[in-house]
Amino acid sequence: MAYNEFAYFYDEFNGEADYEALFGYIHAKLQQAGIQDGIVADLGCGTGDLTLMLAQAGYDMIGVDQSEEMLSVVRDKADQLEMGDRLLLLQQDILELDLYGTIRAVVSTFDTYNHIPPDRFETAIRKAAFFMEEGGLFVFDMNTPYKHREVLGENRYEIETPEARCLWQNHYDEENGRVEILLTIENMEEQETYHEDFYEYSYEPGYVKKVLEQYGFQCQEMADGEDFGPLREKSQRVIFTARKQYTQESDQNGK
Repeated sequence: MAYNEFAYFYDEFNGEADYEALFGYIHAKLQQAGIQDGIVADLGCGTGDLTLMLAQAGYDMIGVDQSEEMLSVVRDKADQLEMGDRLLLLQQDILELDLYGTIRAVVSTFDTYNHIPPDRFETAIRKAAFFMEEGGLFVFDMNTPYKHREVLGENRYEIETPEARCLWQNHYDEENGRVEILLTIENMEEQETYHEDFYEYSYEPGYVKKVLEQYGFQCQEMADGEDFGPLREKSQRVIFTARKQYTQESDQNGK
């Protein structure tokens, strides 16, 4: 899915997100894997806060998002930080990912992979694997089935800022393992109302681990995606760290 009008209010509505902690966790994982520089792709980069933090840490970033509006926000931020030389932005669906060469790592946060339907999920993992160097790292998070069922469920939330108001309504479809999310956004300044409707799909962590292994990754860790401690029964988000395995030929060549 692609956020449209929501993109311009995303940062305000997502104000509770702890980007510093998320960056610290991902940066540490990259460092531990020996990835201290090189090209890293942020899939579903949104408004680019994490993308730009990684660029400031010395990585050559590719920000990929389906939403032109989201990428426009990232460009403005990059210009203000004078980070344009370390950033390439691509408007692409990650299911049709097409990069210009190999990359050292992929990151993806705030449940991008939950938006992918079951019949395309393996394709998304395969695409990430295809463009990654052997030994590369894949760090991404997903909302858990527990969150979809117990936290989002049939609930509705209102988020208000000085510029806009957002009504967030959920409908949990247990039979199809998904949550329908309807957004109603009121732009106070322009006195306009926008509507967006999309799905998040539920995936058990064990299934995701199995798909990662199917496409050449070793799943090194599944942690709680909010406090980065052990994954618990009531964790609302899980963050996966997986490493692309070396082929037997590479091992024989001493790589």
